[in-house]
Amino acid sequence: MTGVVSVKNSVDTGHEDMIHDSQMDYYGRRLATCSSDRTVKIFDVSGQQTVLLATLTGHEGPVWQLSWAHPKFGNILASCSYDRKVIIWKETSGKWSKLHEFCEHKSSVNSIQWAPHELGLVLACGSSDESFSILYTTGDGNWQYSRQEGVHTLGCNSVSWAPSVNPGSLVDGNSRAAPSTCKRLVTGGGDNSVKVWREEGDSWTMEDKLEGHTDWVRDVAWAPSIGLPVSRIASCSQDCTVIMWTKDESSGGKWTSKVLNTFPDVVWHVSWSITGDILAVSGGDHKVTLWKESNEDEWVCVSEMDRGVERVS
Repeated sequence: MTGVVSVKNSVDTGHEDMIHDSQMDYYGRRLATCSSDRTVKIFDVSGQQTVLLATLTGHEGPVWQLSWAHPKFGNILASCSYDRKVIIWKETSGKWSKLHEFCEHKSSVNSIQWAPHELGLVLACGSSDESFSILYTTGDGNWQYSRQEGVHTLGCNSVSWAPSVNPGSLVDGNSRAAPSTCKRLVTGGGDNSVKVWREEGDSWTMEDKLEGHTDWVRDVAWAPSIGLPVSRIASCSQDCTVIMWTKDESSGGKWTSKVLNTFPDVVWHVSWSITGDILAVSGGDHKVTLWKESNEDEWVCVSEMDRGVERVS
């Protein structure tokens, strides 16, 4: 049986061109949006009425993606654009201003994501110049960066951080030591591949190259840790598929793949719930579907949203 539920709320952003991304902050009280009109807008959505708090200008091209930092660092938002820039914004006493502007990429910056807060104020950036960069603060408040070249032929389209705690360390009942942390991330690009990277010293080493897509990989998302010794990555592509990649870290095995579904159009975005058990998928068919793993290890669609109406199975 399928039930129908209306959308809780809609926001008239006032953007003058296509919206490319929208992100809620950690507490779900503020919504940030970005657009081809070169602006970023921040709304208060905590009450009955949506209130525009700020319109941020500074980019010179379409703004592709946004990422909120963890609130332990304050109210900080990052944005990336076709103009090759990453801008980090900070709110102080109710006013937003540029905290830092990063201009070292040679082409469009397509994707950004803040690292887990345990790793510090660290931002990953993926670019069409075939590289990704890691931007971080130093103890004196300055910003530094490192860059990994030749990541994906035809460009890096997406970056996503792994959980900071090694898989399975939370359930090691024999150890009294604090769980160990590591810096790992996954990228997807124009060479149809997904790549897993690990920081080693001052550089990054590719751990694995995951091949299964037949067209550009548009988005990747590393699932939050649920304490089990398993890593899971979702990837989506212009080949209209979503692939689930899984690795048993305790046995040191290889990544295995399973096609979650083939969709009627290109799939643009994948996103995990905070608990890591539900995956949201959106694409060119103008639908958002939610997927959950069944007891039979199969992924099933549990909800579908289309033009303001939600169907729940």
